[in-house]
Amino acid sequence: MISIALATFAIFAYLASTALIFRQMRENQRRYAPIYLAWVAVCAHIAFVASEFTRYHSFSFNFFSTASLVAMIVALVLLLAALNKPVEKLGAVLFPIAATMLGLDINFADPSQHLSHYNWGMTSHILTSIIAFSLLNIAALQALLLYIQDQQLKSHPPKRFIQALPSLQAMESLLFQMIATGVFFLTLSLISGFAFVEDLFAQHLVHKTVLSIVAWLIFTSLLLGRKCYGWRGKTAIQCTVSGFVLLLLAYFGSKLVLELILHR
Repeated sequence: MISIALATFAIFAYLASTALIFRQMRENQRRYAPIYLAWVAVCAHIAFVASEFTRYHSFSFNFFSTASLVAMIVALVLLLAALNKPVEKLGAVLFPIAATMLGLDINFADPSQHLSHYNWGMTSHILTSIIAFSLLNIAALQALLLYIQDQQLKSHPPKRFIQALPSLQAMESLLFQMIATGVFFLTLSLISGFAFVEDLFAQHLVHKTVLSIVAWLIFTSLLLGRKCYGWRGKTAIQCTVSGFVLLLLAYFGSKLVLELILHR
């Protein structure tokens, strides 16, 4: 009951923060109430995860629990970034997703897939994968918003939502910070995967590994290209979105098919 109460409270706090962000964008003013509410939501979400961990002595790794954990980390990373960058308005997209994933988690819990079934090596692989995906998730959102922002600024007077976003320079700076940090954790994930996964074929992980490696190559090439050749703009956006789509297929494609369709 405590877990359900924490999750429900977090969902309402996420949605209330989203509503205040939209109101703030309409009024074209910056207020701190949405940020405070978002912090309350994330803290309640963390407390829910901690409560479930205490209950089962491990993290859950089913489809919806993983999606909820990713959404929580994404929201937390966004709030940390908002401490020194005006990026809190991205919560208008991210916070409703976090609320939805948390709602699905509490309604479709599956205690049979907890991390207690894995050794410490596999646990570290799974957790670094989740962190990498979360960071690169924000990077992909940043890239899409950068594209929309750039197109609107060039073609016609931008809409109010676009005007409310941070400057192109601030958005691009955060984009590459997220990519660099995400690549670091993705590298750890790949190394730990090769070190601790015993049979890729038996565990249906071959396609995940291949897609993750290709995504790593794309993101790493982008970072090197920015440093050596000044890559940015359209090239950065295309590489970021392409890499994230590959990770999305790698991380959630197989889980969606195996758990929700094949029921394995």
